[in-house]
Amino acid sequence: MELKSLIQRSEYEWEVPKEGAMRVPGVIFADRELLAAMDEKVREQVANVAKLPGIVGASYAMPDAHWGYGFPIGGVAAFDPDEGGISAGGVGFDISCGVRCLLTGLARQEVERVQAELADRLFARIPAGVGSTGAIRLSDAEMDAMLVGGARWAVEHGWGRREDLARIEEGGCVAAADPQAVSAQAKKRQRDEMGTLGSGNHYLEVQEVAEIFDAETAAAFGLRLGEIVVSIHCGSRGLGHQIGTDYLREMAIAAPAQGISLPDRELACAPLSSPLGKRYLGAMRAGINCALANRQILTHLTREVFTEFFPATTLPLLYDVSHNTCKEEMHEIDGRRRRLFVHRKGATRAFGPGHPELPPEFRAYGQPVLIGGSMGTASWVLAGAAGGETRAFGSACHGAGRAMSRHEATRRYSGRKIVDELAARGILIRSPSLRGVAEEAPFAYKDVTAVVDAAHRAGLARKVARLTPLICIKG
Repeated sequence: MELKSLIQRSEYEWEVPKEGAMRVPGVIFADRELLAAMDEKVREQVANVAKLPGIVGASYAMPDAHWGYGFPIGGVAAFDPDEGGISAGGVGFDISCGVRCLLTGLARQEVERVQAELADRLFARIPAGVGSTGAIRLSDAEMDAMLVGGARWAVEHGWGRREDLARIEEGGCVAAADPQAVSAQAKKRQRDEMGTLGSGNHYLEVQEVAEIFDAETAAAFGLRLGEIVVSIHCGSRGLGHQIGTDYLREMAIAAPAQGISLPDRELACAPLSSPLGKRYLGAMRAGINCALANRQILTHLTREVFTEFFPATTLPLLYDVSHNTCKEEMHEIDGRRRRLFVHRKGATRAFGPGHPELPPEFRAYGQPVLIGGSMGTASWVLAGAAGGETRAFGSACHGAGRAMSRHEATRRYSGRKIVDELAARGILIRSPSLRGVAEEAPFAYKDVTAVVDAAHRAGLARKVARLTPLICIKG
């Protein structure tokens, strides 16, 4: 990206000046090196989002930002409920894709003794890959109940424990979901995909707490140096993708009649007060609940496998947070608290200390922010920073961010070679697709540590612990 077109506010904050049809400025959080490596399209998309009606504050991009569908991946934007719209492209196709982290209390040495067997058993138990299906098949009534109930529905049906719900955004269930706004095709695609990882960058990883940066917060989160955690990264599978497909098409067709001039067709949106906007909001919330239920079922399956090897281990949930959503939240704009609809696409909610929506045991420390790394590299646990809400509506990065396309990665890298090289480093990969492994090669992503450092230094979230993988179940 050309730096000369930006105004440097600080070492880690860059302004895209308000010009033309932009209603607010853009802001990109990154250090100079990360910014220079971003595609020029990121700047263009940040500016285009700033042209949408009802946007407030600024159009933001996180340090892992890269070119996406309409919104940049790593984009954050908030809209006034009366004047603004809701954008399916601002949420993304994998609605409520997110990360949850489970604590095991096990030392690395305990897991290493059964590492290969544990990897094989997890791979056998956790369905992964393109079109992967599980043992659960939902009836029409069960589908609608799941879309309304989310993780709460899953717990009520025996997948997990009630105490898990307090450690999930929205208590595991987003209100006002509308299954009737979800197409029959979306429900058909999801009918036998519950409890599955899917493909792409989704994974289940067994990880070691390799380094701690904030001992007090780490202790509050239950993280101890040298102990093992399990991270699960996935979303709403075929249902979320179909909701995005259905509503992006409908929003693009309806935009002229709604009086919306789109700077990019991929930014198709609908007024929040319109019937179309309300229907998408209900469908999107159903997609969020689907993802929360999916991760809850995967948690139950993971616990079953671990208790085969470690009968006393209960794997309590540290936290579950999504990074492809639109949430109704209260934020301060120009000295006044306002109700806003905050789009986070490839960006993680990161509420700071004292926020009333956080579990009481975390309130003094800030929200756990779970950052997924690329396969074979580190992942991170951060905590929401004081003042983060004034910087980007309480948002932070969500991962490393791609540095090259999947096509380019498969051209450069061999999946078999990656599996062998990582095994030599003590990291066991299990995947149904060597091509998928090549697409997700560690070198296809930015340096996640540089991304996390930028988020930390920009005041979006603060570093708590670095996690390194021992086992990766890859879609």
